[in-house]
Amino acid sequence: MHDSSAPAGRRRTSFVSRREALRYALAAPVLASLPAALAPSASAEGLRLVDFTERLVGVDQIKSAGYHGALVYVSELRPTANFDFKPVTRRYADELRAAGLHVVSCYQYGKPGEPTPSDFTRGYDGGVADAQTALRLHGAAGGPDSAPIFFAVDEDIDQGAWNSVAAQWFRGVNAVLGVGRTGVYGHARACGWAIGDNVVGHSTTEGRRWAWQTRSWSGGAREPAAVLYQSAVNTASSPGPLVDGVHVDVDDVLAADFGQWDLRR
Repeated sequence: MHDSSAPAGRRRTSFVSRREALRYALAAPVLASLPAALAPSASAEGLRLVDFTERLVGVDQIKSAGYHGALVYVSELRPTANFDFKPVTRRYADELRAAGLHVVSCYQYGKPGEPTPSDFTRGYDGGVADAQTALRLHGAAGGPDSAPIFFAVDEDIDQGAWNSVAAQWFRGVNAVLGVGRTGVYGHARACGWAIGDNVVGHSTTEGRRWAWQTRSWSGGAREPAAVLYQSAVNTASSPGPLVDGVHVDVDDVLAADFGQWDLRR
């Protein structure tokens, strides 16, 4: 998260030939129907994902850099931004899956300080509308109806704002997706509040919930039920790791079931 609306640098996309495109198109439904034993690994040990804040990174570059997948955005592009990774395309998602990489869905449209403010400020009705958009884009990209979608609280929210506004936004999301498919992205306290208010679902990994914690604003605290931990956060003052010339965030996998598309639930 922590997306930036700075002018675009070099465009880092992945280009494929017609033959490769056909292979990806044929591979995606095969991957979706694989037995669990043959599907991408569900082991959490040592797995790391990336998420994007600048430009889209080619699938081959993600894999060659040693990462195991990506969190992709099932949200529209706000008018003030010029990213090439929102919303995720079916082609890119299929390419990730064909390469044996994991895919996880997340939603963020607004941003603090922008004409389109943080999504959680939109309350219950905003949560309903945002979840409808997320569900539509998730499905259009090939996301299964069993996978969760993580909704971003991408600022240093306090408990007063959580109780008065954000919790209602999540309840609006729940009205569309159900609690079982709703996840949260935020600092340790936001993840804990979401779990305590029961607005996020359970991973099939015992003791884990659909919580993706960022190190930002967490003050070193950790939410023990989280399935993902954003250990490297790309900011202007502290750039994230470079993958093919593009700075990325890095996310550590903490549970066998961390919301990946290709795990049967």
